Amino acid sequence: MSLLNKIQAKTVEAESEAAVDGQSAEAVQLPKAPKNDLLTTFRQIRGTDPRPKENPAQISKHQELKNKLHKQILNEIKDEEVESIIPKIDAMAVQLIMEDETLRGKVDRKKVVDELIHDLTGFGPINPLLLDPEISEVMVNGPNQVYVERSGRIELSYVQFRDDEHVMHIIEKIVSPIGRRVDESSPMVDARLPDGSRVNVIIPPLSLIGPTITIRKFSKDPFTIENLIEFGTLTRDMAIFLEACVKARLNIFVSGGTGSGKTTTLNVLSSFIPSDERIVTIEDAAELQLGQDHVVSLESRPANIEGKGAITIRDLVRNSLRMRPERIVIGEVRGGEALDMLQAMNTGHDGSLATGHSNSPRDMIARLETMVLMGGIELPIKAIREQISGAVDIIIQQSRLKDGSRRITNITEVLGMEGDVIVLQDIFAFRQTGVDELGKITGKLAPTGVRPKFYERLETSGIHIPASVFIEEE
Repeated sequence: MSLLNKIQAKTVEAESEAAVDGQSAEAVQLPKAPKNDLLTTFRQIRGTDPRPKENPAQISKHQELKNKLHKQILNEIKDEEVESIIPKIDAMAVQLIMEDETLRGKVDRKKVVDELIHDLTGFGPINPLLLDPEISEVMVNGPNQVYVERSGRIELSYVQFRDDEHVMHIIEKIVSPIGRRVDESSPMVDARLPDGSRVNVIIPPLSLIGPTITIRKFSKDPFTIENLIEFGTLTRDMAIFLEACVKARLNIFVSGGTGSGKTTTLNVLSSFIPSDERIVTIEDAAELQLGQDHVVSLESRPANIEGKGAITIRDLVRNSLRMRPERIVIGEVRGGEALDMLQAMNTGHDGSLATGHSNSPRDMIARLETMVLMGGIELPIKAIREQISGAVDIIIQQSRLKDGSRRITNITEVLGMEGDVIVLQDIFAFRQTGVDELGKITGKLAPTGVRPKFYERLETSGIHIPASVFIEEE
């Protein structure tokens, strides 16, 4: 039973009375890495990186055993049978060490075997980081620096690659299965892992530190509204209100900075869409994990090696209107597709959802104006603002605070136009009160006391929200 149904059931009642196996988890536990602060940066610049240094001779023996194992494996199996050899790799390593006296006591056999298995079946040195549930982002800055985000904070990990070629090998394993490429003529690419995690790759000559990989991990089990309440991203009253807005087919924009959690919130909002509606999702790299049955997922396509064949988000938005969608969900609006999205919202495609980059609800309005102008159609600013005010009902502002926490800081209603200005009013807002002794930001997410103008629209849709949701508790 949804939050909204629970609250409605309670209202009716009151009136009548007048939710990685143990071995995998154990294998990927990482020691706590030093915090990425000024001291760490200074040490790296001075050549005193806090990670333990291995003896060059040990590294050489380590790589020698790994190369021998790899050659033996390639001689014994076919490409499609890699999985079948995994149980035998450790026995092969023991045999090779016994046959070569120079390897005895010089290598960590288990480490070599684990690394080889990660290279053969996963994504090399970063595979344990991708399996660690506490890590939400992995950032490879060339072969020698791999950072992770853990609990909202960025840390230097203990993982390293051999060299640039090793990083490029892993990049190829990521982009090839989805038909994308990265080379000197196309040095940037957006991709995704099989579990839906988002990947950005940029290589030399654009990157001066070597090939870089940025992976935004996604949980195998999508976060629910209960998870967001537990994390402190929003309150239960805000959740009830947003569920009502989605079910009443209001057009909602999720605004925020990079890494603020916009896509997670969009995914949770999309989960409120009734299962009998036809949903079309449009993204650059597919990330949304909707649980409904009737979902059509569309993904943009970059140009080929000849610079042809690109399919943009705007192309997909236009095409989606011919697919009889009942809901259109756009992963991120960045350019001229904003005009097509607004026109769709204004011509019967109610209940659409989208995200965009901005620092506040007012800034999101200004960004939308700019993006419409990027569409190449010259319109007066007032006409653009009328399109925006007529299309967008709610702006949800999401922020990543200085302590690493992610919170919804504003739920703002778009009231309409007064003269040449779009009028906004906050329904819920976050008020920071200070910082505790652990560095955590303290504050309160609370209603502003204003009942939204569209409240009657909710009521006529058969959705009742108690007036207490909009009143701050003392």
